[in-house]
Amino acid sequence: MTKAKLHNNNMKVVRTSFLSIIRYPLCSLPSASSNVNYNHKAFSLWVPAGLQQRSCESNLKNREGMVCVPEYGSMIPRSYKTALRKAVRGEGMYLFDEEGKAYIDGCCGALLSSVGHGNKEIADAIYKQLTTLEFAHPSRWYNDATMEASKEVASITPDGLNYVWLVSGGSEAIESALKLARQYFVERDGEGSSKYVMIARWNSYHGSTIGTMGLAGSMARRRTFFPLYQDHPKIASHYCYRCPYGLSYPSCDLRCAHALEHEIRRIGQQYVAAFVAEPIVGSTVGALHPPKEYWPIVRDICSRYDVLLIADEIMTGIGRTGKNFCLNHWNVTPDMICSAKALSGGYSPVGALIAKDEIVESLKKGSGAFQHGHTYNANPVTAAAVTATLRLIKREKLVENAALQGERFYKKLETLYQIPIVGEVRGMGLMRGIEIVANQSTKEAFSTSVNAAGVVTGECFKEGLVIYPGRGQIDGIEGDQFLVAPPLTVTESEIDEIFMRLERGLRSASDKLLSGK
Repeated sequence: MTKAKLHNNNMKVVRTSFLSIIRYPLCSLPSASSNVNYNHKAFSLWVPAGLQQRSCESNLKNREGMVCVPEYGSMIPRSYKTALRKAVRGEGMYLFDEEGKAYIDGCCGALLSSVGHGNKEIADAIYKQLTTLEFAHPSRWYNDATMEASKEVASITPDGLNYVWLVSGGSEAIESALKLARQYFVERDGEGSSKYVMIARWNSYHGSTIGTMGLAGSMARRRTFFPLYQDHPKIASHYCYRCPYGLSYPSCDLRCAHALEHEIRRIGQQYVAAFVAEPIVGSTVGALHPPKEYWPIVRDICSRYDVLLIADEIMTGIGRTGKNFCLNHWNVTPDMICSAKALSGGYSPVGALIAKDEIVESLKKGSGAFQHGHTYNANPVTAAAVTATLRLIKREKLVENAALQGERFYKKLETLYQIPIVGEVRGMGLMRGIEIVANQSTKEAFSTSVNAAGVVTGECFKEGLVIYPGRGQIDGIEGDQFLVAPPLTVTESEIDEIFMRLERGLRSASDKLLSGK
């Protein structure tokens, strides 16, 4: 088929090796043995006109591998190497493609669609605000919607955190926290304040802006852009399954927590402004939860050395782990909380910086203004979505449901250890992670060329379950894991359905990975 003909059929063919079909499993076509009832007409979108599913499959196998992907027009997709499915509708925990096939959104997109898709109550609240006041620039105006949303957020935060700065996403929330931390010490101590250093952790993710990438420790995301940002010092995470110190809990004496004190002393406490970390490590290590002593130790260190504790609760917040905020599990109060994602249930782009009273009071008494801002800061439409989402979560007791169903889900997940590639099951509430290994006894990881997380994702997708894969958690290169995080609305029967599909997908992936096919 000529290039012109391919273009006329609105398709692009990417020539690649057959291994790339494994690397990008969402491009793969179902095998003849698949028990999933696919509508073959769907694949007319994936191959040039006139070719049937079998002939395309034949091309993939016999002509060095040809991955057929649609043209996206003027839109830049997340990947030109992956044939993305077209989502046309959402309802509850399901997403539907254009052929009507339903997929369980088992990771809430990226842990944001916490109250499910297609919620009319939230949509109506957004519409009402859109037709009342859609925008008023925050440099000149304030509005009732944002004040109401801020009050709702403050109602679920720990005592002493009563001030809310609404933005458009998690990256903006972290950027705002870094700037507020610096400004706080300038307001408190004067222009000559030396406190500006932010400490973070390896295997972390805090956003995709230049500032947040310098803070984060996700090497795969950092390498290309390394020359552009200021790097910040980092300590090891609480990775007990693969302790970076070669120790075992509890005889380790929580060296990973005390490492923060060593780093502060090494740098000099007069220079350190804040420690930024996720209470449970999210996408970069797959729901990595800490020992119970970790966060109380960290809180104590920050207090003793006059260092602000900034909790990145962008994934863990708003009920995901069975508490309003994850640090509540350990009765630890941070100085700032960064929230996003589930704050609006995915119905509007949102982020929030929540700060301790004394931090904001320093601005009031000093310069009188936070020297920061975005055009969409305090956006009334987003604010309406936040208010509606939080009220729904409260009324339906969805945080309590997350705790109940999360524990039930975890007990079922523990049975997956019988599958040879399951290394560790971890997490809290409805934020669960599974690490994938080539050998359970030695914890040996699969070769990066195999892309084990991608294979698992693809097999689960065939079962109609969407999960959230991740790679490189061991050393920035090796390691495979994924997240499962259904909506807070999930029922007992839906947990059973998710687990059934997950187990089938994992078993199929295990067979493929261990057989080398």
